[in-house]
Amino acid sequence: MRITIIGGGPGGYTAAFAAAQKGCDVTLVETESLGGTCLNRGCIPTKTLRASADALIMGARLAEYGITGCSAPSVDLEAVRRRKEGVINILKTGLEKACAHHKVRLLAGHGRVVDAHTTVVRDASGAETTIAGDAVIIATGSRTLQFPGLTFDHACICSSDDALQLTRIPQRLIIVGGGVIGCEMACIYNAFGSSVTVVEGQDRLLPMPSVDQEVSTLLNREMRKRKIKILLGKTLSDVRVENGVAHGAAGPSPFSAQPAGDQTPEQLEADMVLVTVGRVPAADMGLAEAGIAVDRRGWITVDDNLQTSAPGVYAIGDILGPSRVMLAHVAAMEGLCVVDNLCGSPRPMAYDAVPSAIFTTPEIGEVGQSEAQAREAGARVVCGVAQMRELGKAHAMGELPGFFKVVADADSGRLLGVHIAGAHASDLIAEAGLAMTTGATLHDIDRTIHAHPTLAEGLQDAVRAALRAMKN
Repeated sequence: MRITIIGGGPGGYTAAFAAAQKGCDVTLVETESLGGTCLNRGCIPTKTLRASADALIMGARLAEYGITGCSAPSVDLEAVRRRKEGVINILKTGLEKACAHHKVRLLAGHGRVVDAHTTVVRDASGAETTIAGDAVIIATGSRTLQFPGLTFDHACICSSDDALQLTRIPQRLIIVGGGVIGCEMACIYNAFGSSVTVVEGQDRLLPMPSVDQEVSTLLNREMRKRKIKILLGKTLSDVRVENGVAHGAAGPSPFSAQPAGDQTPEQLEADMVLVTVGRVPAADMGLAEAGIAVDRRGWITVDDNLQTSAPGVYAIGDILGPSRVMLAHVAAMEGLCVVDNLCGSPRPMAYDAVPSAIFTTPEIGEVGQSEAQAREAGARVVCGVAQMRELGKAHAMGELPGFFKVVADADSGRLLGVHIAGAHASDLIAEAGLAMTTGATLHDIDRTIHAHPTLAEGLQDAVRAALRAMKN
């Protein structure tokens, strides 16, 4: 089978390697850089900067651990940037070698779908190459949204892409949007020395249904402890730039359900405004001409097999929009499902146990439903919570903020969701993801021996708290 894949991000290259391993003839088309947004402008650079921020925070705390003789740490911006670029280049080179190893044909250019059997690729010089095949997988992802009234000048009004270039550390930074990207950037730039203000239109940080309210409350408290100013239920308007300084007003948001209170907008000034609100589909590939349907916002619509309205043309990843789950690891799994379906081993794509990792300070890991979602779905819910500070390992590490929360069905003990905030939460959530995927109950986790002293004991403690609640 000949498969053409448009988009070389996590979904595209995962599908390409899997299809090649199954004996398919694979062509992978990428417009910009192999690795997509995740490797070049998202997951990897953000987490590399986060590692530098963590090292800086730990450096300032060394005396707590009995380490002396270290002067006050400071950030070398150019060294941080070089390290970030080095990490990206190492991983990009690895992907290129993997393409060669699996005999995946890699084409640089802009792909346009004609139908399942024909794709046209235009390179930077304007030359076109026509690719014949049996199926097409679209994995082009998304781009940053240009927010009305906040036109990017890439110097004072910046996108999340600009923030990762790290050409300077602003003394004063306003972040528009308290979602995942906004909160991660707030923690990073705060560690680097910026005075950060987060303006969020809704009434809590991380205002996504899958994020448990208790997680948002904890993050709000911990960010405020770090002197990050948080304005909830507010929107930034009347923004103007004068002499390199942005001026704006944070007034009541139409998305806020809280009482209006004082309607007087708060006047704000900053050296940089970072806009982290929303994404738009990267869908300029002749979708309408190919008969590929999109929704009213331009996201591609697919069936349960991830096939578009054009037979033989599939779509995976962020290009499907928020009606699915816009995460790199989801795109990768969707790619594997499409390849299996094309190669005669059909399997559905399941979205009920998707883990998410949020690299704020502290980290957050979640899988499954929040407590509110579970109750709204009609389940009889039982919850159990264990505090990070109750663990010996947390005290030994000096990492006390956080908690483990399990959400379960009160009748069967079936796990519905797990929410972890604290040190290494992004790694700890994997056990919960496996438990949900395999249908484990509270009783199964309770009977699983957890090593001591570890942070993973916190999940077992939360499970036992839920089991006690079931008996009451």
